Amino acid sequence: MSLVDVAIVGAGPVGLAAAIACKRAGLSYVVLEKGCVVNAIFEYPTYMSFFTTAPELEIGNHPMVTGHDKPDRRDALMYYRLVAQREALNVEQYTEVTRVHAAPAGFTLEVEKRDGTPGVVEARRVVVATGYYDNPLALGIAGEDGENVSHYYTEAHPFMGLNVTVIGAGNSAADAALDLWRSGVNVTMVVRAPELKSTIKYWVRPDLENRIKEGSIAAHFNSRVVEIHPEHVVVQREDGTTWELPTDFTFALTGYRPDLSFLDGLRLATQPDECLVLDEHYQSSVPGLFVVGSAGFAGRTNQVFIENGRFHADHAVAEIARQLAERGVQPA
Repeated sequence: MSLVDVAIVGAGPVGLAAAIACKRAGLSYVVLEKGCVVNAIFEYPTYMSFFTTAPELEIGNHPMVTGHDKPDRRDALMYYRLVAQREALNVEQYTEVTRVHAAPAGFTLEVEKRDGTPGVVEARRVVVATGYYDNPLALGIAGEDGENVSHYYTEAHPFMGLNVTVIGAGNSAADAALDLWRSGVNVTMVVRAPELKSTIKYWVRPDLENRIKEGSIAAHFNSRVVEIHPEHVVVQREDGTTWELPTDFTFALTGYRPDLSFLDGLRLATQPDECLVLDEHYQSSVPGLFVVGSAGFAGRTNQVFIENGRFHADHAVAEIARQLAERGVQPA
């Protein structure tokens, strides 16, 4: 591939917003996505509804029209797909960026296609918009990689009548526990903290608390799963004692963190909370490399969402256009 002004890593909503901004600024660009367009949303629970309203998910001034107050997964998939098509965005799906190097013109990105074919992309600037949902936090316990364990929840149907353990106390765990219970699953939550997270969606938390109070959903607080077996999990209480909880399937929904290992060679500066050192334009400590959306906020993933991350892209691309114009660089 010939030199482009901007290589965008990730085709989520923020990456697509960056592509639209590049297009409108007259910058050549390519979006490199290891999965499908908005792959993280595709991986969301089948019947998930967003916390926010449609206007707060919009990019590129394209209106999102839905038939209900809060868009769901299907609404979002259709919307972002249509935006990408209408804007004729240059997105290379199923193309994973495996390494980024500094180069005379800016950066060299090593990529790998789904069939294993390697390739190289040369870019003057790089915008990383990879999010964090594809990198779950590992528990680091025996049995975590078993066939009866998943860090992602899709839907409840396959688990009717089974014993399912949900590890975690945030939005993902709350949504999963309630959906499983409503589908006739015997649900037990195991929570390390003394209570559910305060960040659970305001209309979900009371529902879950009431189900726990009435005994419909079992919950063990100040506890943690220390082993996972085919037919049970081992739960450790706060005092160190353990017991076996019958379990056919376990959902370990304990959070996610950005995976920026493909940037390791650039030695990005980080803050004490693992967030990257970024300026007001979301430029990293490596000049010319910008990190937008939640990818740069490992220690604050509960503060950066589509709603605010989409504006990071506009700031970054505006700065890129300014830098290139200041240097008299003609668009590639």
